Amino acid sequence: MRILVTGGAGFIGSEYVRMVLTGTGPRLAPSAVTVLDKLTYSGNLANLDPVRDDPRLRIVVGDVCDPAVVDQAVAGHDVVVHFAAESHVDRSIHSAAPFITTNVLGTQTLLDAALRHGTGRFVHVSTDEVYGSIDSGSWTETWPLAPNSPYAAAKAGSDLLALAYHRTYGMDVVVTRCSNNYGPYQFPEKVIPLFVTNLLDGGNVPLYGDGGNVRDWLHVHDHCVGIALVQDKGRPGEVYHIGGGTELTNRELTARLLTACGADWDRVTPVADRLGHDRRYSLDITKISEELGYAPQVTLERGLAETVTWYRENRAWWEPLKARLGGEGTWRPDVPTR
Repeated sequence: MRILVTGGAGFIGSEYVRMVLTGTGPRLAPSAVTVLDKLTYSGNLANLDPVRDDPRLRIVVGDVCDPAVVDQAVAGHDVVVHFAAESHVDRSIHSAAPFITTNVLGTQTLLDAALRHGTGRFVHVSTDEVYGSIDSGSWTETWPLAPNSPYAAAKAGSDLLALAYHRTYGMDVVVTRCSNNYGPYQFPEKVIPLFVTNLLDGGNVPLYGDGGNVRDWLHVHDHCVGIALVQDKGRPGEVYHIGGGTELTNRELTARLLTACGADWDRVTPVADRLGHDRRYSLDITKISEELGYAPQVTLERGLAETVTWYRENRAWWEPLKARLGGEGTWRPDVPTR
């Protein structure tokens, strides 16, 4: 089996690549893995260093929106696992165009190439943010989409495109939607690595609004295990939720990170709430659990402890990235990132 992984040098994509090549998840046993990544600000070849010497790995630097590059990359592969996306909500609020271009047009370009080459399976990796916000209970896979940010709207559009290619052309497409990921190699603009690295450096951390927004936290390895299960046994044309099973308010998460880093609440700076900030996300994972045997294995206690340790021991990885962001690593539109 030959697998093409788009965005394979990013946070989640690189975890998937490391997992399938080292056999630390479901045994997919690929004969070849090709990474297609544009290497924008959050793509990092260092994320693949643990498997760079594997003879099955090939890296192609290119844009999923480039039809010629995509056509060559897709040719000869049995499976496409599509991670490549613009994903930072704050950036999408400041400038939506790159999100529409990459997330929607890039997905369409890949789907066209996969259809043309008769690719066996197309796994489209998406997010719980496409549903908007939920006050109580949990979303099932049939819940109507109601995205509130430009990022979420772009992902919802790409989901619908992927499913349309199944229904129109009979392509073997499956869609996964995950809750908030965390773990090693996550770019330090996202909340957990941002907070941890700021605290390790003696800096402060910004807490949006009243800190009452609720997220379900999923370790990146558990997410990739779920993706592999869907890739291997998921039903064509279906959507599968992959969640972690631990919901926390942002304030509760902040408290855990302060404790893990030996810091106090005087290091927390309240900031104005994000525009259109969804109050709560919650995925029902019954379908993937019953059909495919998925169950998250990394508890939040263990996962956060290991994540903090990883960032403490890998300054050489994140310090240059934060230097590009400027200041304490909080993204601002006036700070260049490349």
